[in-house]
Amino acid sequence: MPKTLRDLLESITQRQMISTQGDLSVEISAPVAESSLDVQPGGIFVARVGQSADGHSYIPQAIAAGAAAIVGEAPQDDLPVPYVRVRDAQAVIGPLAAAYHGFPSRELVVIGVTGTDGKTTTCHLLHSILKRVREVKAGYISTISAVFGDETVATGLHVTTPGAPQVQAYLARMVEAGLTHCILEMTSHGLAQGRLNGVDIDVAVLTNVMHEHLDYHGSWENYRDAKAIMFKMLGEAWRKPGIAKLAVINADDDSAAYFGTFPADRLQSYGVRTRADYRATELSFRPDATAFRVQGQHLEMRLPGDFNVSNALAAIVAARELGVFWSDIRAGIAAVDLISGRMERIDEGQDFIAMVDFAHTPNALRRALGAGRAMLPPGKRLIAVFGSAGLRDVEKRRLMAETSAQLADLTVLTAEDPRTESLDDILEMMAEGCRASGGIEGESFIRVRDRGEAIFRACQSARSGDLVMACGKGHEQSMCFGATEHPWDDRDAMRSALRGAPLATLPTAKPGR
Repeated sequence: MPKTLRDLLESITQRQMISTQGDLSVEISAPVAESSLDVQPGGIFVARVGQSADGHSYIPQAIAAGAAAIVGEAPQDDLPVPYVRVRDAQAVIGPLAAAYHGFPSRELVVIGVTGTDGKTTTCHLLHSILKRVREVKAGYISTISAVFGDETVATGLHVTTPGAPQVQAYLARMVEAGLTHCILEMTSHGLAQGRLNGVDIDVAVLTNVMHEHLDYHGSWENYRDAKAIMFKMLGEAWRKPGIAKLAVINADDDSAAYFGTFPADRLQSYGVRTRADYRATELSFRPDATAFRVQGQHLEMRLPGDFNVSNALAAIVAARELGVFWSDIRAGIAAVDLISGRMERIDEGQDFIAMVDFAHTPNALRRALGAGRAMLPPGKRLIAVFGSAGLRDVEKRRLMAETSAQLADLTVLTAEDPRTESLDDILEMMAEGCRASGGIEGESFIRVRDRGEAIFRACQSARSGDLVMACGKGHEQSMCFGATEHPWDDRDAMRSALRGAPLATLPTAKPGR
């Protein structure tokens, strides 16, 4: 059934509406777009003020591309198409896109997952569990990929949550494919910027809230409150017949009590160190498996580290409270052996362990290095390679360096998306962190500007039985120098290093290498 502009505007609250001009009965036959480059004939262009550009200046291009209507915040005169003025254009993109696609999240059981660390792993574990349930057809949208049943697509080179129009389009594809459930990774940026607006969620899962993204959010409290938007969405979401609204909280996290204050039909907690509704006990770590017990059940998985036990618990609680049998949970947890860029082993026949991990926060690095240390027999060394991003949270540079100086035998400080900041200045801040924790430059830590050379030097330093871990980039496919994203994959760099040469594709690479 064709939709009109008036139909779509019903998804916007009256508080948002300022004025309208033109024929609201115009048919909308193409998706909502927030970039003039994405406008299709018959669609809506939402002009919003971004960090580097004002979308209102692109209204002529959008109309030339065939936009049937424009939505924006600034007054506009004499447009040849209908114009709707709202208070916050960014906030209405999601509801408009959801309305265009027929509110697809209302046709799915949607599980939102947020937190500083462990979101993607938790999503993968839960997806693996739900795939075992005969009555369920589950998809997911993460920062790595989107899965629509049998089809998988990448969600970006170097991104957070996809934009609101893309999220709604993905959800619509899931409905069209006959899926029943969607696991949706929700980042703090995505929540704060309204990219998840218009999604009606049924389960809200929190992994943790640690030190991260303070450059954007301004304070830890603001960052925590951005995560809390998901729990507010849970209380405001469309109520689906027979589906209770469920909040899943990490009892080990310092913010557990705060997140437990938001409305939900049921609140369930999980933990390793703290009393909880689902508490893991009898943890054991072997080279090939991690085992634990929860609610009298014995479970084993191939992912290492106690932090992955916490991630598994988050997935287990969501699944169990949705009615999944323990047999399916046990099989789903055991089946996950590799999550792209998460504690991923790289094997080129070397006599030491080489791994790539996405750890890019102080807490995630501590967890990754702690898990790495647990893999090593006595007398073997842990070698860590990582950097800290430019134009991002400055304080974590020192914190991450301090963490590595405390846990690794050798720390190799290198580039990680310096952007327009001085790489040398970033490395100096990190070196100060190493020194503050007793590190000695040239002995327990070194600086290597080029990341390919840094990973190569780490591998060259490794002895039989050691562990080399490159942290911070994980699955990402690019690295930013200046304003340019250069193709980059830590896994390719590790493979090249293990074969005897540094991957020399970044601007920092030495000529002739």
